[in-house]
Amino acid sequence: MGKQRKPKSGKKPRAEQVDIHVLYEDSVQCVEAEIDFVDQTYRKIRGKSANVLREDFCGTMNTSCEWVRRRKTNTAYCVDIDQGVLDWGINNKLSRLKPGQRDRMNVINGDVTTESTPGVDVVLAMNFSYWIFKQRQTMLAYFRHVYNYLADDGIFFLDAFGGPEAIQEMKEDTEYDGYTYVWDQHKYNPITGEGIYHIHFKFDDGSKIKRAFSYDWRVWTLPEIKEILSEAGFSPYIYWEGTDKDGEGNGVFTRTEQGEADDSWIAYIVAEK
Repeated sequence: MGKQRKPKSGKKPRAEQVDIHVLYEDSVQCVEAEIDFVDQTYRKIRGKSANVLREDFCGTMNTSCEWVRRRKTNTAYCVDIDQGVLDWGINNKLSRLKPGQRDRMNVINGDVTTESTPGVDVVLAMNFSYWIFKQRQTMLAYFRHVYNYLADDGIFFLDAFGGPEAIQEMKEDTEYDGYTYVWDQHKYNPITGEGIYHIHFKFDDGSKIKRAFSYDWRVWTLPEIKEILSEAGFSPYIYWEGTDKDGEGNGVFTRTEQGEADDSWIAYIVAEK
C-alpha cells in the first residue's frame, strides 16, 4: 500500500484503518450461499447430509466456520500454506465461534497437494484458488490427491469463471458502502493461458489500497477441468447460474450440459467420486 496523504482533519485515511481480509469477505465471499449450494447438492445426489468438509486454500477459514455453525455433527479441516492468513482466521473467525464449534475445526498449515486428512464427505477448492496450478500434470496430481482421501461417496466442489471478458486486460469497479472494489485483470498471455489479477480498494475519502490481493493463475476452461477430473477418476458435472429478468446472474445454479455464451460467467464444477 502506498503512502497516503492524511486529511486536514488529522484523521487517518480510511485505507490505513481498514482490514483487507474483512473487505475481501464483504466484497468477494458469500459463504452462506456457497454452503447452501454445497449442502443441498450433496444431499440431493447422495440422499443424506454431508458431515465432514475439507476446505483447501482456506485462507481465513470463513467458509469452514459457516460449515460448523450449520449442524452440531459438522466438522471441518482447513488447509492453507500461508500461516499468516491462518493466524488471522484463528484470531478473527475461530475466536467468534462457540467452544463446541471451535472443537470441530481442524486447522492445518500445509500444502494441499500433500496434506492428507481422514476420509471427508466434501472437499472445496473455491474462489478459483486451484488455478495456481498452471500445468496439466500438476493439476492432475492435485485432483488425484483429493480423490485418494475423499470418502467413497465423497464429492469435490470447485468453481470457475470464463467468457470473452475473462481474458481481457480490463478493470471493473463495484460500489459498496463507503468503498469501491476494483477487479483488475492486469495481464493475460494467450499463448500460455496465464494471467495476473489484482484486487484494489478505493475509499470515499480518496485513499486507496493498491494490490491488496494478487493472483498469478492459468485461466482454465471447463472442458479442460472436466477432462482432468475424469482422468483423476471423478465424474464431473457443470452447474450453471440462471439469470434474473435483467439478464444478470441470480445465484441459482442448475446442472446442465448447455451453458450460455455470455461475456462473463461463473459456474460450479461438482465432481463425484
